[in-house]
Amino acid sequence: MTHSKLAAQLYTVRDHTQTLQDFQSSMRKIRDIGYESVQVSGIGPISPEDVKTVADDFGLTICITHVGFDYLQNNIDAAIAQHKLWECPNVAIGSMPTSYRDGGAEGFRRFARDATEVGRKLSEADLSFSYHNHSFEFVRFDDRTGLDIIYQESEPRYLKAELDTYWVQHGGGDVIAWIKQLANRMPVIHFKDMVIYDGEQTMAEIGEGNLNWPGILEACAEANVEWYAIEQDRCMGDPFESLKISYDNLRAMGVK
Repeated sequence: MTHSKLAAQLYTVRDHTQTLQDFQSSMRKIRDIGYESVQVSGIGPISPEDVKTVADDFGLTICITHVGFDYLQNNIDAAIAQHKLWECPNVAIGSMPTSYRDGGAEGFRRFARDATEVGRKLSEADLSFSYHNHSFEFVRFDDRTGLDIIYQESEPRYLKAELDTYWVQHGGGDVIAWIKQLANRMPVIHFKDMVIYDGEQTMAEIGEGNLNWPGILEACAEANVEWYAIEQDRCMGDPFESLKISYDNLRAMGVK
């Protein structure tokens, strides 16, 4: 059964998902835009059961999450149970804890080892585990970046990628090259555009900035990426309108 590739990353509307009532209202707006799936991230203290009920009420699947790495290390059984309740096949973390980041190249290597172990446990429960990058991972250690270390020194079957197009560009990486490099290792990708505003790099809706979307979409298709999660950490206007602009522009580009 095929499904729409487009999912709304709820971190975009985090200020509107802190209570159950607001969460319900936000899910209604997201479904009205046309999204059929969401990434759960940045929501308030809403019970997993209520999250599932609301998602079901509006016909929204949960394709992936962002959870804390410490939580996964210390509460793996609870994390598995929550994702099974949500029928969510993919688990991700939003960043590398600073305890690894502060350790230089060895910190990145240590993270790759520890993340592989977490991913192994999740894989035993038929869940995938992905890492979401920012731009700090593009720091260089001799001939490799931190992101190279993460993916070269972890087990591909246990640590997947949730590449972020904006942050790759922000770090000076080649977005399309990275998508190709992570082919068949990336169930979900984060889409956001980049524009120059007042002389500074800033986030923009898909198709409203300067990234090469025809090339990115072609690379994603070749890399067998299943979900395109639309995220904008900072919006100049209403975040729901931001999600709509990106959705409409991607549909106009032929994304189903």
